[in-house]
Amino acid sequence: MGSCLSSDSRSPHPGSPASAIRKRKNSKKRSGSRNSSFDFHKEELLHRIPGRMFLNGSSEVASLFSQQGKKGTNQDAMIVWENFGSREDTVFCGVFDGHGPFGHMVAKRVRDALPLKLSTHWEVNIKSEDVLREISLNTGSSLYPEDAVLISAEESRLSIDVEETKNHLEVFQTLKESFLKAYKVMDRELRSYTNIDCFCSGTTAVTLVKQGEHLVIGNVGDSRAVLGTRGEDDSLTAVQLTVDLKPDLPAEFERIRKCKGRVFSLQDEPDVARVWMPNSNSPGLAMARAFGDFCLKDFGVISVPEISYRRLSEKDEFIILATDGIWDVLSNDEVVNIVDSASSRSSAARALVEEAVQAWKITYPTSKVDDCAVVCLFLDSNLNNFSTASSTEDNNKSFISTEMSEVSYNTGGALSPPALNRSCTLREGEEVPAVSNEEAWEQDELLPKTEKEWSALDAVAIGGSKSKMK
Repeated sequence: MGSCLSSDSRSPHPGSPASAIRKRKNSKKRSGSRNSSFDFHKEELLHRIPGRMFLNGSSEVASLFSQQGKKGTNQDAMIVWENFGSREDTVFCGVFDGHGPFGHMVAKRVRDALPLKLSTHWEVNIKSEDVLREISLNTGSSLYPEDAVLISAEESRLSIDVEETKNHLEVFQTLKESFLKAYKVMDRELRSYTNIDCFCSGTTAVTLVKQGEHLVIGNVGDSRAVLGTRGEDDSLTAVQLTVDLKPDLPAEFERIRKCKGRVFSLQDEPDVARVWMPNSNSPGLAMARAFGDFCLKDFGVISVPEISYRRLSEKDEFIILATDGIWDVLSNDEVVNIVDSASSRSSAARALVEEAVQAWKITYPTSKVDDCAVVCLFLDSNLNNFSTASSTEDNNKSFISTEMSEVSYNTGGALSPPALNRSCTLREGEEVPAVSNEEAWEQDELLPKTEKEWSALDAVAIGGSKSKMK
């Protein structure tokens, strides 16, 4: 969980994978400096794109807020990009939780580069779909084999329903392929960077594309997406849209085990499963999928996203993307209720972060508050209740770089016994208890991969709506 190294990992032990980072970084310093001016120019161009937001603030459809915790540099990043891909009905959103010595750099780089790659692959796939569709019209064949099954099994349905189903399948398939390609290229590109060492650093990513009523989500790591929707009795309900990809999930555990990686918990945090190298008690990564972290890519940690689709309805009101600094102390229902009860939509993300910070102080009074990043995407923007004055005030106050802002907290409980650093993604292990629970996992049925992708947005992470406290 969390978004940065623990205190013992910030000062790597000699001989550990993390200890070699500084040497490699120094050897690359000259080549990295040559890229700095070019990277700065690219970032400047990105930051000028209309509709692209990555700092604290709001627009008519979204509210964003990030706040540094007590562990050092804010390693969280976020983005909302309206009119994504030059489409008026499309928005891209994402939150990224970096970890490791250079996690803040990885998170920001993925924030900036991944949407561009996704847009490029999406455009290419759409053109390919157009070609295939024209071929299918000329030959009388179906674009997707599964369409024929749907049609033959539902002959009594109206033709318009069949066309809608085909349209949903086409949108999902096109975006699914685009997400997979973009994530793959992004991770491969991180490996080649000379000015960011991603050997023991990485980031989570939960990203979505909303195009009209279509919602497609790609997720790696343990950041989370939750939907606020109205039930049959018109009560607001939280629906978890992604699964926290932890190492102790059966399918994730089995993949890591087959790749010779190890999964176990340390004695001082028995509820936090971590990934370790085969012959070294490092780095102790608390997630099964991530960008970067190349020290573990040969041992079961992957950057392949779980991708899922949902057709939005009029009952769906907003989507919350947040890093685990939120979910470690607040349940899905609590988060949805906080956003719903915010004084204005423009202040919703900030209100949620402030509630999470208070919850950290109460729940873990002697632990370090984790970084927090929140994106609230409102789905009924035409009927929005944004307060213009409030939005302007928030923007004037908080449109500053999140990595520049620092917040000091009075955690209290100074006389209490030392608490665990519950906000660590990576740990160096000194005492290694044999608590892999391998026999228990072998009895569980592995989670399906491709079959569940269509309906995975209705899933809830193992353990219920309340996040596992770590």
